[in-house]
Amino acid sequence: MKSPVVKRSIVVAGHKTSVSLEEAFWNGMKEISGLRNITLSELVGEIDGNRQQGNLSSAIRLFVLDYFRSRAQAAAAPAEAKVPVADKV
Repeated sequence: MKSPVVKRSIVVAGHKTSVSLEEAFWNGMKEISGLRNITLSELVGEIDGNRQQGNLSSAIRLFVLDYFRSRAQAAAAPAEAKVPVADKV
């Protein structure tokens, strides 16, 4: 059985490196970089520069998860704001 994790090469800050990611996270990164109008290399460089610990692949997964979690919460917030307080019991 083929592993769902795929190793990919990418250039970050002028250096070639590799990351092992599931297809969903790779697609999430492509979507985020497209929405932000930056290259994948630029996005990975930003993630790499901001990570506190752990490896780059893990940092990417956490970044993508946080990005889409924040979008989901923002989309849900207006709907929650419209529900009267008495109905939230």
